[in-house]
Amino acid sequence: QVQLVESGGGLVQAGGSLRLSCAASGRTFSSGAMGWFRQVPGKEREFVAAVKWNSGLTYYTGSVKGRFTASRDNAKNTVFLQMNSLKSEDTAVYYCAAAASIGTMLNNGAEYWGKGTLVTVSS
Repeated sequence: QVQLVESGGGLVQAGGSLRLSCAASGRTFSSGAMGWFRQVPGKEREFVAAVKWNSGLTYYTGSVKGRFTASRDNAKNTVFLQMNSLKSEDTAVYYCAAAASIGTMLNNGAEYWGKGTLVTVSS
């Protein structure tokens, strides 16, 4: 079993920054990908960003490119999402996710999910 626990969500003003963290436990991560999705009530889940575990290569949805940065700490089995220049439309519940391949995430899926952390951007 793989457990994913997000932290770092909260309230922030438009233009501000937040850093989300996701700690994984249950196995040693040596392959695959981890990343982030977001969802607002009544709307479909949206892929946000992902990191290939071995190489550190990152992928982003177009609306966050240049503003969000995904990264990982291999030793701690932890991924991060640095969110800068936040906009009101970034308000959502953000979910950490893990998958055996980056392709799964780019197809809007994952094998493991965290419980989510709420990000609210005012204005």
